[in-house]
Amino acid sequence: MFFYFPLCFSLSLVDEMEGMAVKNETRVTEFIFLGLSSNRDVQMIFFVFFLLMYLLTITGNLLILVTIYVDSQLHSPMYFFLSNLSIIDLFFSTVTIPRSLVNFLLPSKTISFNDCIAQLFFLHFIGGTECLHLTLMAYDRYVAICKPLHYTTIMSKSVCLLLVISTWTLGLLHAFAQVMPTIHLPFCGPNKIDHFFCETHALYLLVCSSSFITEIVDMLNSGFLIFSCFLVVVISYTFIISTVFKIHSAEGRWKTFSTCSSHILVLSFLFGSSVFIYMRPSVTFAADKPLSVFYTIVTPFLNPFIYTLRNKEVKKAMKKLGSRKFAFLRLHRN
Repeated sequence: MFFYFPLCFSLSLVDEMEGMAVKNETRVTEFIFLGLSSNRDVQMIFFVFFLLMYLLTITGNLLILVTIYVDSQLHSPMYFFLSNLSIIDLFFSTVTIPRSLVNFLLPSKTISFNDCIAQLFFLHFIGGTECLHLTLMAYDRYVAICKPLHYTTIMSKSVCLLLVISTWTLGLLHAFAQVMPTIHLPFCGPNKIDHFFCETHALYLLVCSSSFITEIVDMLNSGFLIFSCFLVVVISYTFIISTVFKIHSAEGRWKTFSTCSSHILVLSFLFGSSVFIYMRPSVTFAADKPLSVFYTIVTPFLNPFIYTLRNKEVKKAMKKLGSRKFAFLRLHRN
């Protein structure tokens, strides 16, 4: 991934040279979102849906964070990574939903060029970080199941912290590699984005000159990230499945599989949508907007429920937290 920085910068200059023919044109200073629908009633339905999903996402992820922080029995690498995933999902949903809610209410659905680039940057930053972090969680499951005697040594607090910092750092580098070439593209003609947020392919359709080189670089960058994460996940779960089948107890096998099944489900959502959206040229498909709603809004909402509904320890800790709060309220009333 580190090799993409000089490559992206040099190729962005090539794209800028390709746009010299339109250098005298007025550069677009703002974009207009066409959104999910032009019908006012449908927009209000989407507003209620987005608002409800956002509130539930914030509540669910904050509840996980508080539960893990309060319950000392959950102070382990697995739940440390789960709490970090909740932070990622909080940021990820906040990148797109608040502005979309405003756009549903206002007749003018505009965004400045700089704000659009900022939204695009944070979308790739948080999205790349989530992809890397879920891969890290797969590695954590591999160590816990395949090397249980060495788990506490390998996944020490300092190592876990370093790994989490690394995922955020690499996510940041991925975002720079994705967005830097886009900044130099000539946006001088149409300014209507056929989407509800600043999405890469939707922006490429508005470029005045050829964006072929930039698109290839973006596909390589995204492909490198997705393939690397996918490879680590496949290798990790190959070893996990091999180890699970060696467990003689049916109950033990079921418990191990149930622990990993939620993670596999989340990974399937992420990799499936990422491959379809980012590993293709910038052409419009009917499934683009629904799929974008799914991976930017529905997935951050589902993650807390997927991980908690199948996790007895988290559910037990949440019940304990609820009992404490109820007891505190009763004591306060008396």
